[in-house]
Amino acid sequence: MSDLSYPIGQFEAPANIIPEQITQWIDEIAALPRLMESAVAGLSEAQLNTPYRTEGWTVRQVIHHMPDSHMGSYCRFHWALTEDKPVIKAYDEKAFAAMDYHEDVPIDISLGLLKAIHARWVIMLRNLSPSDLERTFVHPETKEINVLKNVIGLYAWHGKHHLAHILSLKKRLNW
Repeated sequence: MSDLSYPIGQFEAPANIIPEQITQWIDEIAALPRLMESAVAGLSEAQLNTPYRTEGWTVRQVIHHMPDSHMGSYCRFHWALTEDKPVIKAYDEKAFAAMDYHEDVPIDISLGLLKAIHARWVIMLRNLSPSDLERTFVHPETKEINVLKNVIGLYAWHGKHHLAHILSLKKRLNW
């Protein structure tokens, strides 16, 4: 049985990131909103409230998590492009996902938000210069220095990671 937490494995940035790899990642980020929308099309309320694994998030929580997370990354890119090695704001993604009001938000709102964020983010990403891709930000908890070209790969992976949660659940339950 595959790993339900990491159905596509964990992200590993290549040692040498070439321009073609960055283009592929940006294309994956561009495609994600359509793929997410397709993955959840026609799901019932009961299916949306089904966790993708034991003690995992529900499909609804995954959908709401995507724009929350990607808005944060979009802002981090702006900070890294306009400040010198900014220390970004961390957030508790599990606490965000567990917020009660999410139950009242139709998934179409979060899917639309994801589509809008990605539309702007992709335009920005496609306009980054080689020196922009080398800009960095610092995570306050890990003190890790994040290089933007690596972060593009991380978020391409992140989208596919959560899409795989939904698609593997649908396959396992024959939806």
